[in-house]
Amino acid sequence: MVAIRNAVRSEFALCAAGDKIIVACSGGADSLAMSYAAAIEAQKLALMIIGVTIDHQLQSGSGMQAKKVLEQFGHMGISTSQIFSVNVDGKDGMEASARRARYEALEGACTQFGAAKVFLGHTRDDQAESVLLGLARGSGTRSLSAMGAHNGKYIRPLLAITREETVAACHEVGLTPWQDPHNKDPQYLRVRVRQEALPVLETTLGPGVSAALARSAALLRDDADALDEWASKESATMDWSSMPIQTLEGMPRAVRTRVIRLALYAAGAPQGSLSADHVSAIEALVTSWHGQGPLNLPGGVKVERISGRLSLLPPPN
Repeated sequence: MVAIRNAVRSEFALCAAGDKIIVACSGGADSLAMSYAAAIEAQKLALMIIGVTIDHQLQSGSGMQAKKVLEQFGHMGISTSQIFSVNVDGKDGMEASARRARYEALEGACTQFGAAKVFLGHTRDDQAESVLLGLARGSGTRSLSAMGAHNGKYIRPLLAITREETVAACHEVGLTPWQDPHNKDPQYLRVRVRQEALPVLETTLGPGVSAALARSAALLRDDADALDEWASKESATMDWSSMPIQTLEGMPRAVRTRVIRLALYAAGAPQGSLSADHVSAIEALVTSWHGQGPLNLPGGVKVERISGRLSLLPPPN
């Protein structure tokens, strides 16, 4: 538990006195150990810990499990806690839909309690799994950089801590983690990565694969942050609606594609709607021009090369 408390304490040092901090806990070993550490460390500081658990209502007895988490919060000394029940529509796939519903609930919890930050229990093992999932999907640098320790109000203090350490920490202080049956269901891709892919890699390549993947994620995040900043600076002096082809041609591809994405979202394309194929087709208007016609993109945005410029037309009102 010492390493987990140290990790949480380091993040608390960045908080201001009087801040309200939400700990999001499913009852699993990772978030349970984090919540315990937060409850202990907050006693030394003028911070208020609020316990939140999300009931996804995806399995029988989920409500009872959520109530058990509240009981565990109480035993830790976290006096303010609440269950947020959500409906998972499944339209983006079960995992993605559950994640969207969960974060919507956490945003609501922040508003309700006036919380400055939300602490999440993702570990180094989660980070390694995310990198492998990104590789399998052919994702770019940003996706391969997996989860950041800081993402706005969302804080992940345990990204250097292993799942094995959180299980041991719970045992050390007498906490009983919940074993989510979904975490063993092979219909979920992340579960197959955890139970099959990573063990095979550990066997064939040797121990330490998870740690190496997590290190790769950190390095890629640095690269992605630098490229995003470069693209933002390039975009700051550019007219979003009509960008000079010559200027775009002079950019490295990694920067140019980011500038194009920024321009498309500014023109009205819904966030997250642009695929790599969309961006490649637009980039071809810049780097492989042979008279292509206009492109119609998500959200009704239209892109066309006209008189040496890349023109973006927003959707009609």
